[in-house]
Amino acid sequence: MKVILNVDVKSLGEEGDVKNVANGYARNYLLPRNLAVPYNEATVLIFEAKKAEIEARKEQKRKDSASLKEKLEAAAIEITMPAAANGKLFGAVTSNIVAETLAKLGFDIERKRIEIPGSSIKTVGNYKASVKLYEAQVAEIHIAVKAQASDGKAVEEKAEAKAEEKAE
Repeated sequence: MKVILNVDVKSLGEEGDVKNVANGYARNYLLPRNLAVPYNEATVLIFEAKKAEIEARKEQKRKDSASLKEKLEAAAIEITMPAAANGKLFGAVTSNIVAETLAKLGFDIERKRIEIPGSSIKTVGNYKASVKLYEAQVAEIHIAVKAQASDGKAVEEKAEAKAEEKAE
């Protein structure tokens, strides 16, 4: 069945796209939720009239995505996790933890959009991850994973404090 999408539908298309979908998918999911309308002369005319408006929204999404990409790539993401003396983490840094850290920094990114090489980080160090944005835009973020001491402070902070004590 041919339909025209009213809104962006994940894994199907964007608003205004004409898609050929299974009859049951259209009847039972897309049409009742007003996510799409049947493809016919009347609906084509309606969407032709809205075409400029839809393109303006898509262009705005592209601009927002480009600015978000710049902000994400400039952000310093530091995650402190409990680790052994050899630098191996007790647990792992996953896309969920990265999404929570980004939320604390003011970014609203779904965890599904974050791709960490190897699916998780298991040792202390600096890493790169990618965040899928609108269309084909991808932001590369830098993640610094630090070890946490038993008292809750980062190991580096403890080392700096000891160095300051020796200096005095």
